Amino acid sequence: MNAEIVLPSAHETGKLNIKQLKRFWQAVMLNRANAGDVVLQREWQLNKILLGALGLGLEQTITHLYQANLSFEAFEEWIIETAGTPDDDTIERFNRIFDGEVVTGRSAEVLSAADLAFFEENGYVIINNAVPEEDCLETIAVICDFLGIKSNQADTWYLPNPARQGIMVQLFQHPILTKNRNSARIRGAFEQLWGTKNIWMNNDRVGFNPPENESWQFPGPDLHWDCSLELPIPFGLQGILYLNDVAADQGAFTLVPGFQHRIADWLNSLPPGADPRQQDLHALGSKPITGKAGDFIIWQQALQHGSSANTTTTPRFVQYINYLPVDYMEQSNWR
Repeated sequence: MNAEIVLPSAHETGKLNIKQLKRFWQAVMLNRANAGDVVLQREWQLNKILLGALGLGLEQTITHLYQANLSFEAFEEWIIETAGTPDDDTIERFNRIFDGEVVTGRSAEVLSAADLAFFEENGYVIINNAVPEEDCLETIAVICDFLGIKSNQADTWYLPNPARQGIMVQLFQHPILTKNRNSARIRGAFEQLWGTKNIWMNNDRVGFNPPENESWQFPGPDLHWDCSLELPIPFGLQGILYLNDVAADQGAFTLVPGFQHRIADWLNSLPPGADPRQQDLHALGSKPITGKAGDFIIWQQALQHGSSANTTTTPRFVQYINYLPVDYMEQSNWR
């Protein structure tokens, strides 16, 4: 970053009275103007927590700032219009991060000893009935309404919509999405696996994977990693909620069980210059994960994972949900 550029202090606030927001806005504006993004990258995790506390999606927010070129005051107005006024308790809890707050207490034991052993061996675990079936049905109805489709009318599934990015749907705000994210069983499982109650929800999007046909083929993402492959890969978690029953050939979420124990040796075994992301990752033992509506899958980020082609006659509906501890750090170098 240019030495003359000085970002606002994280403690400087606007009318929403939430710390870090003005600093984040200024960093995005500088990045938009090609003035450097060192601070934006360094504070990436903190900014994801900030936007989650505000009920905003990361991509949603940065895209809007790039397109609209908002003043800080207009940005705060957009936040209220988009996600509503954040509640005082959430703002207060977020602001206490900068005072070194440590949340203590016993986490709910959602995962049994057998679940934890399975996770340790395989790198993923399924939480059954994490969300009630009626809430899953309501979420599907919200997604369909947002996309202008009918869940039982195949001729509507392939209509173009600017909110669709492949099988990803840029829908972030709705009370039922928030309710699902706040599931006590989902949060409790994340607390157990992270080993702390001091975690924060990430405001992620939803997914719609219709069956393949002559004019529409599965666009991916196939098996991939969302993290740097620079060793050692830090412990990290991701999660996906099935909103309807999903069979193995219904675009099921797919991963390579247990690969977190093998990834270092595998990476080191590749020929010099070989791109690990371009290898035949399915040959390493990929497995589609079946589930019922309301089942939630958590996996370690060291597992290659992705969706798959839907060759049935029924779409797959999902919601992506994640929680991060405030002190989580990614690898600084992307490999």
